[in-house]
Amino acid sequence: MAAKLKVTQVKSTISHIARNRATVRALGLRGIGSTSTVTDNPATRGMVRQVRFLVSVEEIADASGSETGEKS
Repeated sequence: MAAKLKVTQVKSTISHIARNRATVRALGLRGIGSTSTVTDNPATRGMVRQVRFLVSVEEIADASGSETGEKS
């Protein structure tokens, strides 16, 4: 399965161009401190790269498949 990216907005979009504001919105972010989880693919990587000065990014390994089948 695909990994995920945890994207957090750390700076305001005020005084930035409309394209950057739209990209932040498309990533699912609504304000400073908001966090969104998006799939890790070239499209979202490109979006994050366009607004890298407004957001912080963490990679999340997809562990859902390994935990559902195991029993303790």
